[in-house]
Amino acid sequence: MLEDPTAAAPHLAPPSSWPATYPQGYAVVDVETTGLARDDRIVSAAVYQLDARGAVQDHWYTLVNPQRDPGPVWIHGLTEEMLADAPRFPEIAAELSERLADRVLVAHNAAFDWSMLAREYARTRGAAPVRQRLCTIALSKELGLPLPNHKLETLAAHYGVVQRRAHHALDDARVLAETFRPSLHRAAETGLRLPLLACQPLTEWSEGPAIGRQRSYRQTWRPSRKRPACPYPNPGRYEPGGQLVQGMRVAFSGDTSVDRELLEDRAVEAGLHVATSVSRLTSVLVTNDPESPTSKTTKARAFGTPVIDEAAFMQLLQDVTPAPPTNR
Repeated sequence: MLEDPTAAAPHLAPPSSWPATYPQGYAVVDVETTGLARDDRIVSAAVYQLDARGAVQDHWYTLVNPQRDPGPVWIHGLTEEMLADAPRFPEIAAELSERLADRVLVAHNAAFDWSMLAREYARTRGAAPVRQRLCTIALSKELGLPLPNHKLETLAAHYGVVQRRAHHALDDARVLAETFRPSLHRAAETGLRLPLLACQPLTEWSEGPAIGRQRSYRQTWRPSRKRPACPYPNPGRYEPGGQLVQGMRVAFSGDTSVDRELLEDRAVEAGLHVATSVSRLTSVLVTNDPESPTSKTTKARAFGTPVIDEAAFMQLLQDVTPAPPTNR
């Protein structure tokens, strides 16, 4: 286990007026994985528990036997032999849950870490006790930090935090905890609304790799897939209380209980156009977190785009109105 140097971190005096709306505790998380696809597995995990003002309360680290090849050993350094006697995820799920319970999950590119955790918990027929997450990339952007890029090592250098072993879950989590603390204090000093997003556990998913996708360990989570063009013209916006019509442009934002790719596939099969962004032409935005500060929800509010949740969308998918015939 790596040395924990957080005690040597410089003390930061909390702002005199701490926002009452801020969370009461955080779980800074990092996971290393066999890859980035939806059938990949976690090989190690680390959690730093922080109090409401970002002070370290505890930390924890474990290897995880992924029950498959370890993937990019040249990145995380964990070989098949090193993981052979490690516990499997179901064996560490309960202890991990204790570390996460009643806390906001904090991670660098949090969508990835949360997606991997959500899928591992789903395989155990359980769910992580996490209701919200905070991405430190999004927080850095909200704070307007003068960073040339948003890599963890760049954020660490900005705050003078020494990164001792990149891509080791425990050290990455330590570095993130030490950089999150001053960012949290800056946010509190200005009364910034934290970019919190809702976390939706998976209830339906697919284990198979996405068809036609090349694996690359440099990709971000869920790279967009090329789809055939929708054969139907866009009939316009969805009318609340009405039906979906083939050709409507549907965008998704945030977590869904059904695997996003499965949800998108069903939309395409029903004759809808899956849009990767929100524009004035978007017929409807599907999100379980309409108040989230994502670009899609912000644009939807600005354009007056109708917004529905996942459950409503799944109901509407059962009876999509055929596209009107075109005159040839």
